[in-house]
Amino acid sequence: MLLSVVVPTYNEGKNIRNLVEQIDNALEGINYEILFVDDSKDDTPDIIREVAKEYPAVRLEHRVGESGLATAVLKGFRMAKGDYMACMDADLQHPPIVLKYMYKAMEAGADFCIPSRLIPGGDDGGLNWYRKFVSWTARKIGQVMLPCLRNITDPTSGLFMFRREVIENADLQPIGWKIMVEVLAMGTYSKVCEIPYKFQQRTEGESKLSGKVTLEYLKQLKDLRKRYNKANKYKVIRWSEERMLSK
Repeated sequence: MLLSVVVPTYNEGKNIRNLVEQIDNALEGINYEILFVDDSKDDTPDIIREVAKEYPAVRLEHRVGESGLATAVLKGFRMAKGDYMACMDADLQHPPIVLKYMYKAMEAGADFCIPSRLIPGGDDGGLNWYRKFVSWTARKIGQVMLPCLRNITDPTSGLFMFRREVIENADLQPIGWKIMVEVLAMGTYSKVCEIPYKFQQRTEGESKLSGKVTLEYLKQLKDLRKRYNKANKYKVIRWSEERMLSK
C-alpha cells in the first residue's frame, strides 16, 4: 500500500526540513510520498526543492495565482498516487508520529481515520484559550448544521486519513480551511476510527487564523447543508491510547 501525505504550505519554510525528517521517521517501513502544495510568497518552495534532493518521496506543486488551503489540499488529492491519503498541517502542531497510528487503523479496516484531541488520551493544549473557544464554537456550529458530523468528536481538525475510494465519486467544492468537513459530508465510507492525539505548540511561523477564515467556514456549512451525502451511513470506533500503541 502507498500512503500519500498531502501538506498545504504558505510561508512555512522554517518547518519543512523538520517536518519531512519526522514524517520519514514515523513512517519507517511504510511506502509513502509527501505532496507539498505550496502557495508561498517567500523561499518555502526553494527549501522544499532542496529537501526533496535528500528525500525522493517529496513532491512539490507550487501554485501561482491561486490560494486557499482547501483548494490546495484538493489539488494534492488529485495528484496523489496512494491507496490511502492523509492531510496534515506543515506547522508541526500535528505531530507526524500520529501518521503511523493512522496507517495502523487503516490497515485494521477503517475507511477513515480521524485523530481526536477530545477523546481520552487526546489533548488540545497546543491552543491558547481564544483558539480553544473558536475551535469549540466552530465544532458545535458544524455539528448542528450537518448531522453527518455529530458522531465525530473532532470534525473540524485538519489531520485525517482515508481510503482513496472515499472521495472517488464525491463532489468536493471546498472553500476556506475546513477540508475534512467537506470530505466527511460528501464522501462515502462506513467505518470511522478515532484515535487520540496531542495537539502541539507552534514553534515556527505564524497562525493563519482570521475573520475571513471564519466567514468562509460558515459559507461552507451553509452550502454543504444543501448537498451533503445524506445516504451515507457510518459507525465510529474509538481506539484507546493502549490500543493505538499496541503492536
